[in-house]
Amino acid sequence: MNRQVEPDWFNIDYLKQGSAVQREVFELLQKHELLSRLAPYDPVLAGTVPIRIDVEGSDLDIICEVRDFGAFEELLVRSWGDYPGFRLSRKTVLGLPRLKANFICGSRPVEIFGQPLPVRQQNAYRHMVIEHRLLSLFGAEFREQVIRCKRQGLKTEPAFAALLGLDCKGNKSSRLDPYQALLELEERSDAELLQLTARF
Repeated sequence: MNRQVEPDWFNIDYLKQGSAVQREVFELLQKHELLSRLAPYDPVLAGTVPIRIDVEGSDLDIICEVRDFGAFEELLVRSWGDYPGFRLSRKTVLGLPRLKANFICGSRPVEIFGQPLPVRQQNAYRHMVIEHRLLSLFGAEFREQVIRCKRQGLKTEPAFAALLGLDCKGNKSSRLDPYQALLELEERSDAELLQLTARF
């Protein structure tokens, strides 16, 4: 079986034809210029809203490719620095610097994340793509199971991993955590993914 066609995540018009939440998010993104102002950084809305597994309080996650952190920080402060809860944090993980801004936009928490890596290579984007494939393959009941797990307090990737039997917690012979375990599914065909033993 061939892979399903993936949406163009960089064109948010798909949100206009989506769920009530997606339509609301489209309007919010437009009104507050969240993507247009970030255009030099190849932004994309990632996370749970694009793939319709958001729950109450889910962030709007926007990821960017950033090389000039000074200019990026200046843009963030200038554009949204006076929004409620605005805060910046910087750190380096595995040798890659990253900068994150969090604030409230309307009634929704927003997280803008930047690192010097093309967006399509960033883990948040890669997770979203494989999660979309899994949701498309396994259908509505699986989607509801993921949402139920999230409402019970699980993060997104651990919820997928637990439902698909990928979570290696407690298995000393495995070096995979749920986040890496999902990434290891990227190159599998749809037919191979359908062979996963799902507990839903």
